[in-house]
Amino acid sequence: MSALKKAAKSSLPVKKPAKAAKPSTKAVVLKSRVSYKGKVFSVTTDTVTEPGGVTSTRDVIRHNGSVIILAVDTSKNPADPTILIERQYRHAAGQFLLELPAGRIEPGEAPLAAAKRELIEETGFRARRWSKLVRYFASPGFLSETMQVFLAEDIRAGVAQPEEDEKIDLLHIPLSELIGMIESGKVLDGKTILSVMLYAANRKK
Repeated sequence: MSALKKAAKSSLPVKKPAKAAKPSTKAVVLKSRVSYKGKVFSVTTDTVTEPGGVTSTRDVIRHNGSVIILAVDTSKNPADPTILIERQYRHAAGQFLLELPAGRIEPGEAPLAAAKRELIEETGFRARRWSKLVRYFASPGFLSETMQVFLAEDIRAGVAQPEEDEKIDLLHIPLSELIGMIESGKVLDGKTILSVMLYAANRKK
């Protein structure tokens, strides 16, 4: 091969192998209608093509999200702080439950502002220190609600301002006792179990 032909061959662009297309992480909503609209949540019936190519119809409860407040009092016993717990009747569960204070985030409301508001409304307590503990989906199979857990520390008492339909008994339970109640099945509320056990695990680190 002549030097001229060699030079011409070496100057040709080299084709790179085509990159494999990345699998889609987004769903395509083909059709959506509101099946129910209430004060706290709505339900949409969606025809959707999900990542992977499966097209199906999904009923989804649409919720603006909630905040949970793990209010801790270390003033009497820092080694075994008390946790602010509410006892109230839950019609869906058909029984009284022990729960952390919690509530819905209003449209346009910041999660931390919602947490401070809910703590005051339900318990009267305020906290000088706030931090995020964890955020998770409550039940992603059919519910869009996310739950943001806030740790509230250096708390001080005040006057509660519960809503008309809220009948709440307020309890101060030591962390060690509360863990025992969770392990023995006396606490059945999922957000409370998750938040308390995560807090307890973080304290051991």
